[in-house]
Amino acid sequence: MAGCAVKGGCPTDYLAIAISVVAFVLLLWRAIFPFLVHKLPRSNSSAFWIPIIQVFASFNLLLSIVMSVDFINFERRHWWQSCYFWAGWVEGPFGFGLLLACRIAQAYQLYCIFVKRRLPLIRSYVFLLLTLLPWIAGAAVIHVRKAFNDRCHMGTLWIIPAVSLHTLFVAALVGFTAAIRHIEFRFDELRDLWRGILVLASAIGVWVTSYILNEIHDDISWLQVVSRFFLLIAASILIVVFFSISSSQPLLSQISLRRKDSKEAIEFERMGQALGIPDSGLLLQREPAVIDPNESLDKLLLGKRFRQSFMAFADSCLAGESVHFYDEVHERDKIPVDDSVRRIYMSRHIIEKYIVAGAALEVNVSHRTRQEILMTLDLTHPNLFNKAINELIQLMKTNLAKDYWSSMFFIKFKEEARMRSNDHDLEQLGGWNFSPRLSSVHGVDDPFHQEHFLKGSGRESEESDQQ
Repeated sequence: MAGCAVKGGCPTDYLAIAISVVAFVLLLWRAIFPFLVHKLPRSNSSAFWIPIIQVFASFNLLLSIVMSVDFINFERRHWWQSCYFWAGWVEGPFGFGLLLACRIAQAYQLYCIFVKRRLPLIRSYVFLLLTLLPWIAGAAVIHVRKAFNDRCHMGTLWIIPAVSLHTLFVAALVGFTAAIRHIEFRFDELRDLWRGILVLASAIGVWVTSYILNEIHDDISWLQVVSRFFLLIAASILIVVFFSISSSQPLLSQISLRRKDSKEAIEFERMGQALGIPDSGLLLQREPAVIDPNESLDKLLLGKRFRQSFMAFADSCLAGESVHFYDEVHERDKIPVDDSVRRIYMSRHIIEKYIVAGAALEVNVSHRTRQEILMTLDLTHPNLFNKAINELIQLMKTNLAKDYWSSMFFIKFKEEARMRSNDHDLEQLGGWNFSPRLSSVHGVDDPFHQEHFLKGSGRESEESDQQ
């Protein structure tokens, strides 16, 4: 026991390493599962990169603990095996520090978007770099002052600031989360953050206790073995559970992923459906059977069926992003002005999908219009996307509208509109009973009067609801 306690290689050490490997594989699977199974598109936004950075930081944290706390019996002959490289740099700035910085960045984004109602002033990657500066400074001081002994242990004077830095980052996460506690989120981001903090506090409690015992009591063999075992186990549990409680992309579990609700699997394909916008994605409104090509395009696009037909034509020309943008802005306008939370969700979704540079369906708007949207002071403003809509309608008139009127899409749309009009006329005729026997009976003497009236009223009310 005494030999492996100093040099590493105890059975519990290899058991802890095996558990950490399983934990990281599980973490990696949870990270790539939505993209492999549900075919989610990869974006260039922080919603994609922050979880990837979390996986990288988790790997660094586990590996740094294994390499710096004598889990494996090896001689430190090269610089990359030194305590200062693993315990000072990899575990601090690029392990635990980076892991917490990702969560703090997520909380900061939620604070800016839902409390300040604007996009964050600082980009996510800049915020991460700024957040890591205390860790980089601490690692540099430890390296310069030679704080580690030959067994990679620090004394009491160095443990206190190291633990304080860990605690400071947890407190920063709690602070941002407390600042947004009054927001009624649509998809439980606040609950996820609090759950993340609870898991973090529990795991860090075991982790810090094991770390302190391992650093201070390096003369007690059994305590060295037990403390480093729990040190790695606590870190393994931390990275899996901490990553699983995700707030980086609130709609990841709502759009394109199925969830259990009332014992039925519900799948949302549109943001409007996930937000509960009325008639999102449905074709309920009545439209005229005859479409006049001389009518202005902005008025024609208000009709859902015409917009869907025009969108299909634009997609066939590989230029459908403008119509998709118009469609989602139209759905955003259905949200009441006083419903600020849902309007923010929709605005953020539209900006990330269509406005930011390199977006999945980036639209061709002027630089000035794009910057006005990105620098807006109010994501709930009713006219937030008006300039972009006007510019894109002019582009659609120039590039798409003329070809659409002579396309098969318009011919098919006219035919479907004619068939719907005929069906509607037949439906109206079916709502009246021209039987001479019934029409000659009036008042209370008609035993069918009440039933006939109810059926006609029900049909008429149903038609009025559809209209």
